[in-house]
Amino acid sequence: MEQNATEILLSLGLAGRMAGTSYQTDPVLPELRSAYDSVPVLAKLYPAREKVLAAQPDFIYSTFTSAYARDAAGPRKDLAKLGVPAYLSRFACEDPATGEKAVTFDGIFAEIRQIATLFGVPGRGEELVTGQQARLTSAVDTARSHRGTSLLWYYSGTSTPYIAGQGGVPAAISEKLGVRNAYGDAKQTWPAGNWEQIAQRNPDVIVLADLTRGGDGDSARSKVDFLRSNPVTAKLEAVQAGRFITVSGSSMDPSVRSVSAVEQVSAGLAELGR
Repeated sequence: MEQNATEILLSLGLAGRMAGTSYQTDPVLPELRSAYDSVPVLAKLYPAREKVLAAQPDFIYSTFTSAYARDAAGPRKDLAKLGVPAYLSRFACEDPATGEKAVTFDGIFAEIRQIATLFGVPGRGEELVTGQQARLTSAVDTARSHRGTSLLWYYSGTSTPYIAGQGGVPAAISEKLGVRNAYGDAKQTWPAGNWEQIAQRNPDVIVLADLTRGGDGDSARSKVDFLRSNPVTAKLEAVQAGRFITVSGSSMDPSVRSVSAVEQVSAGLAELGR
């Protein structure tokens, strides 16, 4: 029901068993493009329940609760009554007994394994996780000399910037790399910040989410342009020195891309000498 769930299934070699996909937020990973092109696209954003059921799925998978809104696929309990089990990521699950409050890489890997097991391909799941774990270990090792550096994770917005607080992928990456999240004290996952407060915190490096949806302050380029033109942020040491690291917006959500974000931040810190 959106790109992160789709790319997990495609990474497990399950394109042939996908009745449909929806809500592409970024260009599909190049290595998955051919497989993605073989899957019917049900809607640009979320398809309505009628469209979902018309595809006759045996199973629905989403990593966001919004997929099961009444104007999308509909509540999971209603789908279950129709004989269609609807899976929701452990990081968005309403049930404290089966969900997780904060994103961890162990949790991401556990979800990949669980989805692989549900589809009867546990070996593929283990192979995918093993590869991701090796990449994660390498990226963490590369960043060991940069521990203590403060990072501002800038997701979207200009008049009101949305930045990363606790519980999300940026927090998990910060912990893995031993860097300090400039808004690590914020209890929300994506709190609304303000530029004066950000200026006071004066982060060493700014991580930019590169979003392709085309809104205000979405692309990494538009973020840099704004930061350099805004009188408050133009004075930040990180802005004046060009200490920016760009990661794809979708990699900031739990997915097979999240390890790539660790690699990009680790490599960026090394390049910046931070």
